Parts: sequence; C-alpha cells; structure tokens
Amino acid sequence: MTVKFAIKDNVAYVTIDRPERMNAVDQPTEEVLEKIWCEIEGNKNIYCVVLTGSGEKAFSAGADMKSPGNYTGLEYWAHLSANGFGGIALRDTLNVPVIARVNGLALGGGFEMILGCDIVVATQDSSFGLPESRVGRLALAGGMVLLQRQIPEKIASGIILSGRRISASEAYQYGLVNNVVARESLDATVQSWVDDIKRCAPLSVRALKDTIRNTAHMKPKEAQFYRSESLVAALVSKDSEEGVQAFIEKRPPVWSGG
Repeated sequence: MTVKFAIKDNVAYVTIDRPERMNAVDQPTEEVLEKIWCEIEGNKNIYCVVLTGSGEKAFSAGADMKSPGNYTGLEYWAHLSANGFGGIALRDTLNVPVIARVNGLALGGGFEMILGCDIVVATQDSSFGLPESRVGRLALAGGMVLLQRQIPEKIASGIILSGRRISASEAYQYGLVNNVVARESLDATVQSWVDDIKRCAPLSVRALKDTIRNTAHMKPKEAQFYRSESLVAALVSKDSEEGVQAFIEKRPPVWSGG
C-alpha cells in the first residue's frame, strides 16, 4: 500500500508512504486517499486526524509526474476531483480536525493538501511552494484558489506567480503554520494538539469546524444564524450536559460522542 492508515484512541493516522518518490502522489495513491477520507467521514468514533508523509525529507512533493500514464495538463484538469488534491485540499464534508504533520518539503499538491488542513505543525527545515508554473502546469487542485483566501493577496500572488518556495518561518509569519519546531519536537507538538482536541466534546468540535468552513463567506450576522445538523447534534447531545456537570463537580468530563 502507498498509504498507511491506522486508527488509535479515536485518532486516525494517514501517512503517504512513498519516501522513495518524496511521497509524491500518483493516481492509485490519490484513489486510496479518497477512500480513506470517505471512511473517516463515516466513522463517528474518530475525533481528529494526523496527516503526514513517510521519512524525513518530504511531507509530499505533490503529483508524481514520473508515474506511468501520467495525465497531460488538460487531462488532469478534466479529471479533477471536487475534493481537491489528495482528496483533502477542497474537501468540505469532513467535520473532524485534520492536523498536518509537515516533516520536510510540501510542494505542489503537497502544499495544496496542507491548505486543506485545520492545524499545521512543521519542522524548521520544511519548505512550501507551488512550482507548477515552472514546468508549464497550474496548481489546479486547490492551490491557486485557496492560497489567496488564506493569506494576503500580494503574498499569495508572489508565491503562485513565481513558483518560489517559502520557509517554515515565512509560512508561520503569513499564518499558514501554527507551529515551527525542531525536528525532534515534531511528534510531541503534534501530540499536544491531538490531546487538546480530545479534551473537547467531539460533537462540539465537529459543529465548530462545520461553522468555520461553511460561514467564512457570510456576513457576521448571517453566519451567526447558520443552522447545521452538526450544530444541532452538539446542542442536544448528552455530552453537552456531561461537560457542564463535570465542570460543576470539578472533574474531567467523560465524552461519549453522543
């Protein structure tokens, strides 16, 4: 398998496992990733996801341009998934937090996947970029439409139009990364985010992500009255009562996810 997938203690771990190809994603790997995201969406016992790449050189170098049967630029455009690169860049149906564990290069589609994540932890030597134009292609699977929506337009334009890479510290400065850490601190920092998310009521987290992802285009008053199934589910859940009772009793809450 080109992707490792495991679930442990209500956390899903998704690892692109092609280190010999800098974790570049070919079409079979893309299909596996889509199936994994669908499985995660259907599993109410998963509270968060950690997405990463194998090895120490790359999170993902993007699309594997050397894979057999590689699409032309026009064919790639015609076959684009509505969910964006890796099934995650543009995905709007996944209501659990996705933490990107960035352990090196994140280029092209690799950067696009990160733009689809909620929390990003990167090593100090990681770098990011959308170099598609340098090989006559376009960041079609999320990059050219997501980046300028997450950072100032002029900064995004510079990255997209030049194909330049930015460092982890620059990505942090622009607000694309939550933490920049030494490589030996990467796993501990990711785990701290996992632990904090798991301290929250799972249905509350789902409702919050749903609201963040689906109301950004609305005016504040309009967004305030956004109604969703996940929001209602959180408000009427047993966990909403458990959380308050635990606070009153000065004990940690015991979440049931319902």
